[in-house]
Amino acid sequence: MEYRQLGYSGLKVSALSFGAGTFGGGNEFFKAWGSSDVAEATRLVDLCLDAGVNLFDVANIYSTGLAEEILGKAIEGRRDKVLISTKATFKMGDGPNDLGSSRYHVIQQCDASLKRLGTDYIDIYHMHGFDATTPIEETLDTLNTLMHQGKVRYIACSNFSGWHLMKSLAISDRYGWARYVAHQVYYSLVGREYEWELMPLGLDQKVSSLIWSPLGWGRLTGKIRRGHPLPETSRLHKTADYGPQVDDEYLYTVVDALEAVAKETGKTVPQVALNWLLQRPTVASVIMGARNEEQLKQNLAAAEWNLTAKQVAKLDKASAVQPVYPYWHQWQFAERNPLPVPQVK
Repeated sequence: MEYRQLGYSGLKVSALSFGAGTFGGGNEFFKAWGSSDVAEATRLVDLCLDAGVNLFDVANIYSTGLAEEILGKAIEGRRDKVLISTKATFKMGDGPNDLGSSRYHVIQQCDASLKRLGTDYIDIYHMHGFDATTPIEETLDTLNTLMHQGKVRYIACSNFSGWHLMKSLAISDRYGWARYVAHQVYYSLVGREYEWELMPLGLDQKVSSLIWSPLGWGRLTGKIRRGHPLPETSRLHKTADYGPQVDDEYLYTVVDALEAVAKETGKTVPQVALNWLLQRPTVASVIMGARNEEQLKQNLAAAEWNLTAKQVAKLDKASAVQPVYPYWHQWQFAERNPLPVPQVK
């Protein structure tokens, strides 16, 4: 397993990490992802550790805390061998202060996560989304305090816009507070908007990306193919609807290219899709989910080889889209605004 530096920090994380959103299945949304109990979760953690994975990602909202509880039990007795990433911001109750990034909510949720995980500290603590009603200074001061208390070791954000992240970094710099070292983002071969602004920002400010839903909400598992409609009973009908819509013809064009490369390499479609992400700028770790041992073993194998430059170019071309304004306009001046990845012409 390759280990990569996490942003502007000294922390090294495995190129593939495990997403524990499949633990618990506490409601219909998360049942669609998976419902691993403690025994199965422990076995999945075993397989990850054997393969060199050191980062395990979860969130307070996953099955309303149940995923954190199960992860805590699955790593019991080996806390020193793992890095834990968890998150707060989204709604955790019916009260007016049971959501957001206020000092009140962040402290409350950090303490609750520590208790559920059965640990004294969180390695990487994310703000799961941007809270526009709480002053950024309040959020960052709170996170900085949690770090000084030893409850949190590094801070990160998730699902921020470019200006959300840049303003946060500027405020941290102004007051000498801890900076976000990573940004957990949606990025896949059928969702490349991350490249338009957030990737160049990450490169400039040394903020690594941690990738969630790398298989495009289940669309790149190899089960969706041109001319082969999914059975009505497939769970992919439900999970794909949770994410952004993808035009059918565009999806089939990307999948066609994935299948061609998979045939060339002797790998599976999801392995190719994951490996493509591992070669992108700013990517520190790709968070993979797995509902069972076989699926996990297949995903872990994606880090054992590399696509060729020609194969990457084929996938780039198939998945490229014309960006929205102002990015398409900025690309006209590309010789003075170098971009980190090849773009559609």
